[in-house]
Amino acid sequence: MIAAAFVPASCLTLATTPLLAEDWREFRGPGGQGQSQASDLPTSWGAEQHIRWKSAIAGKGWSSPIIDEGRIFLTTAVPSEETPPERQSLRAMCLDAATGKILWDKEVFSKSMSDAKNHTKNSFASPTPITDGKHIFVHFGPDGTACLDRDGETVWSNAALNYNPQHGAGGSPIFADNLLVFHSDGATDPFIVALERDGGAVAWKTARPEMPDPKFSFATPLLLEAEGRRQLVSPASHMVCSYAPDSGEELWRVRYPNKWSVVPRPVFSHGLVFVCTGYDGPAELLAIRPTGLGDVTETHIAWKTDDNVPHNPSPVVVGDAIYLVADNGIASCRDVATGTLHWRQRLGGNFSSSLVHAGGRLYIISEQGVCTVFAADPSAYKELGTSDMGEQALASLAPAEGAIFLRTEGHLYRIE
Repeated sequence: MIAAAFVPASCLTLATTPLLAEDWREFRGPGGQGQSQASDLPTSWGAEQHIRWKSAIAGKGWSSPIIDEGRIFLTTAVPSEETPPERQSLRAMCLDAATGKILWDKEVFSKSMSDAKNHTKNSFASPTPITDGKHIFVHFGPDGTACLDRDGETVWSNAALNYNPQHGAGGSPIFADNLLVFHSDGATDPFIVALERDGGAVAWKTARPEMPDPKFSFATPLLLEAEGRRQLVSPASHMVCSYAPDSGEELWRVRYPNKWSVVPRPVFSHGLVFVCTGYDGPAELLAIRPTGLGDVTETHIAWKTDDNVPHNPSPVVVGDAIYLVADNGIASCRDVATGTLHWRQRLGGNFSSSLVHAGGRLYIISEQGVCTVFAADPSAYKELGTSDMGEQALASLAPAEGAIFLRTEGHLYRIE
C-alpha cells in the first residue's frame, strides 16, 4: 500500500555531505547514509580472488568496522572461560588496514552475566564505534561509553547512564558538533542523551515522550539540516522525534502507533527524511518533510508504504530512487519523490546489515554470509555478483582505501 502527497523543493542537508572519500569513520560512513565515493570495488570474490587478508576476531560482536588513516577500529565481547561464562569482556580493537595485523586489543568494560539481557541474534558489542581522527568513541549501551586515543588508552569513560535493555544494545553513537549523541531506548524510561566529547559529561538528556509498551528500540539518529535548521532525527518506538542538537529540545514528531523495536537509521534526500517504523506487523516507510513544529503526523508525511519495508536493514538513496532490502530478502526500488514502485526482487536469505552504495553498485550481506551486489538502476533489478563468506554476518560492509572491509562472525576481511 502506498499513499502520497505533494512534495516541495528539496532542502540542504548536512547528512549528505561527505567527509573524506578514503575513510569510513562511523556507522554507514561519511554522513551516515551508506554512501561511498569508491568507483571500482569488486562485485564478487573468493578464497583465491580479491581477498587481500583475513584476520580472526575473538569473541562476538556485530559492530561494523570503521576505518581512519590506515587503521581499523571495532568492538567485540569475549566471554570468560567458565561454563557458562560469568562475565563478558567488552573490548575495543585496532587492526592495520594494510595487513590485518591486530595492533591492540583492550578491555574497556566488564559485564556480569548474572542479569544480562540480549536477543539471540544480538551481541554485547553491536553499536559501531565512531572517530574524529584523534579519538575513538566506543559505546556498549547500558554498560558504558568511552573515549580512547589511537593507542587504545582510555581518555574518559562514562558508565553512569544505565538503563533497562530489552534485547541488548544496537544503536550507534554519532557526532553533533562537540557532542556525542546516542539513544538509550530500553524497556522502561527511554531517553536520548548527548555527552561532551571532551570529558564525557552529560550535556543534555531528554526523556522520550509518553508511550505505551513496548518501549525499546535500537536505532541510530541522523544529523541533518533542512531549510536552515539543524536537527537530530531520532526514531523511537511508536514515533520519530526531531531534536535540537545543542539542547535536546524536541522540534517535531511523527507518530506511528503500535510500531516498536525500530532499528534502521534514517536517510535524508530530496528534502525528505525516510524513516522505517519497526515491528509489530509490516513496517512502514515514511517520507517526512522535516520542516514543521510539534506533532506533524497529519501534515508532513509526503508518502508512505508498508510494502516489503525492512525492520533491520537501513535503506539508501541513489539519484532519484530509494533502495531497500527487507529482512526476508526482498529488494525493492522506489521513486524518492512519490514512492512509486520501480521494481522488486527476492535476493534469498535473511538480512540485518544495511545497504552500501559505491560506484553505482549496491552491496549487502545476508545473515547467512552471502554478499549480493546489484546495480543502482531504477529501470530494473540487475545482479552483478554474489559471494558466500561461509559464516554468519550481521555487520554492514565498510568501503575505504579502495577496498571493502567485511566482518563475519569470526573474521574480518579486506577485499579489493
